[in-house]
Amino acid sequence: MKLLLTSGGVTNPSIEAALVELLGKPIAECHALCIPTAQWGHPACGPRSVRGFVAAAPGFEHLSGLGWASVGVLELTALPTIGEQRWVPWVREADVLLVDGGDATYLYHWMRESGLADLLPSLPDTVWVGVSAGSMVMTPRIGRYFVEWPSAPDDRTLGVVDFSIFPHLDLFPTNTMEDAERWAADLDVPSYVIDEQTAIKVVDGAVEVISEGRWKRLGA
Repeated sequence: MKLLLTSGGVTNPSIEAALVELLGKPIAECHALCIPTAQWGHPACGPRSVRGFVAAAPGFEHLSGLGWASVGVLELTALPTIGEQRWVPWVREADVLLVDGGDATYLYHWMRESGLADLLPSLPDTVWVGVSAGSMVMTPRIGRYFVEWPSAPDDRTLGVVDFSIFPHLDLFPTNTMEDAERWAADLDVPSYVIDEQTAIKVVDGAVEVISEGRWKRLGA
């Protein structure tokens, strides 16, 4: 897949231009599926925040509120009960998957349980736009610092990319660069620390940082 891994979504013209380049056509011509699943695994999220994401309420306008041709919902926890013959065509018909934040280990669990993780390699033209945990799930590890789901066996995630991500730099009191450096010291992979104005574009293994804000690469 083509990846646009963000902390806060499509928050500035540079990230939007990168998204349009990945899509290959205007946003207004693209059909999106929202994946809110990660929210259910995080104690700070719930029905109201899921509704906000899907409805592009204030605070979510940088993901689901960009002016897509259509926006649908793909809830991964439901997919094992309805059969691939129904949901796989929905995914294949979408131009972009908008994957919200929450807990990345919970999202990872349901990506595997639902079968979506196995489908991803067959979607070379689909764009994955992640916010926070929706980006972190593509990394090999998120660090225990970010695990909120009590049933998570460890901090491992999909490993589609070979680096980890520390999101929301400077947005919260516990997300300073010093916090990120302590977090990175416990990882065995390189990592990117990114703020709300930064995204990481990955196409065919090539990594490019798109930023109008603050970011740093840590590790080897």
